[in-house]
Amino acid sequence: MLRLARSPLSRRSLLEAAGAGLFGLSLPRLLEAEATVKSHPARAKSVIFLMLFGGPSQLETFDLKPSAPSKIRGPFSPTACKTPGLLISECLPRLAGSSDKFCVVRTMGHPYNDHSGGAHYIQTGKQWPIPIGGGFNATPRDWPSIGSVVEYVSQHHPRVFAAVRQEPRPSAAGANLPAYVVAPNFLGRLQEYSIQLRRPGEYAGWLGRGYDPLTTTVDKRDKKDNPYIRPCTDDELNYQIQGLALPAELTLDRVARRQTLSQQLDEQLRSLDAVAQFAALDNFQARAFSLATSPETKQALDIRQEPAELRDKYGRNLFGQSVLLARRLVEAGVRYVTVHFDCPDGYGWDSHIHSDEVKSHLLPALDNALASLLDDLSTRGLLDETLVVCLGEMGRTPQATDRWGRGHWSTLFPAVLAGAGIRGGTVYGTSDKDAAYALDHPTRPEDLAATIYHALGIDHHLQLPDAAGRPVSIVEGGQPLLSLFG
Repeated sequence: MLRLARSPLSRRSLLEAAGAGLFGLSLPRLLEAEATVKSHPARAKSVIFLMLFGGPSQLETFDLKPSAPSKIRGPFSPTACKTPGLLISECLPRLAGSSDKFCVVRTMGHPYNDHSGGAHYIQTGKQWPIPIGGGFNATPRDWPSIGSVVEYVSQHHPRVFAAVRQEPRPSAAGANLPAYVVAPNFLGRLQEYSIQLRRPGEYAGWLGRGYDPLTTTVDKRDKKDNPYIRPCTDDELNYQIQGLALPAELTLDRVARRQTLSQQLDEQLRSLDAVAQFAALDNFQARAFSLATSPETKQALDIRQEPAELRDKYGRNLFGQSVLLARRLVEAGVRYVTVHFDCPDGYGWDSHIHSDEVKSHLLPALDNALASLLDDLSTRGLLDETLVVCLGEMGRTPQATDRWGRGHWSTLFPAVLAGAGIRGGTVYGTSDKDAAYALDHPTRPEDLAATIYHALGIDHHLQLPDAAGRPVSIVEGGQPLLSLFG
């Protein structure tokens, strides 16, 4: 149970303070910004965002160049696929066989050639306010993630999502689920570094902690362990909720029997030691506790309910099972799920020295998880209403080492989009002969963010109040890639 220092402020006075603007939110400006919310018929009810952290090489995944010089073209050959003009790595055979379900944007790029800044840019559509080399971790000044904007709109403007064309999904979870979930860990949690990393991009930043994701946790065995690529036991795949760990003798059920959620929040609010903490706690902690104690949520997080054969197809590693979890969550009603493919044991996708792990573990794990997700969603009739986005925060240099390691290259890298009306079996954009630069249709993170908002029925011109109550556009300079949709 969270305990905070005592404060004489009451819940009513805190709410009045919030309305008076003491949290930096000017009520007239807030109402003015919210009045501008517009919507259009949405194509997607949910988004599954697969973040391949570290930067997969375009030359080893979806943009092979078999005619390039030997030092550039890479160790893998292309394999036959269902998409004309698309050259997919031989290490992605299942995706090659289902390429008619997705589009490859070959010309993603941005100037922030850094992991933390790139992760922020890709997940928010906004450049990180921290200069390259100036930091690694999320800050309160960060831009809100796309998922946090979805959470905000879901809480304040649910009518936007009522415009989805399909009938509502049958879901027992209802209000017990948030709009935004991150799995299996916050980005950086399992990375070995001199400090605890909490990479930016997935949080609400200046929008407020009440719009942060509900985040699960799964631990690793030791410092050198990488559960994202090895088989995991069911005991390990016990998805818990970040920040709600309780002593072993005190279960959530016992807490729920002792007090109602409202009573617990009132107790916490009475003990706050600062007004500013109220905004973070009241919304975020209530939602977290509601999710943690909900029987429907426990069911959604229990991937052991899935057939063994299907779990095998996704891959029994942490990435594959977390992608399967994402499908369970969107099926239960979650609007936006981010799954990170992190690198806890070293370089991972950030393959500076060699591509041994990429070949043996990372590409097979991606192939099984993404191909299974597309097949699974299609079989369940969910692909038409679920947008799937898969990419890293950067690509790799065309020039390789003797063992096919490559450096950072944010100028050009691919993204895979599927579902929600995306025209499968297509490519968007053309790269040059070395997969170094875009020849046409250069695509920025701003365009990707605008495309995701468009699919969800959210106007990408929407303005939200910043910490000072000033309206700020969620996308600046980006346009939805409407030609991707059928």
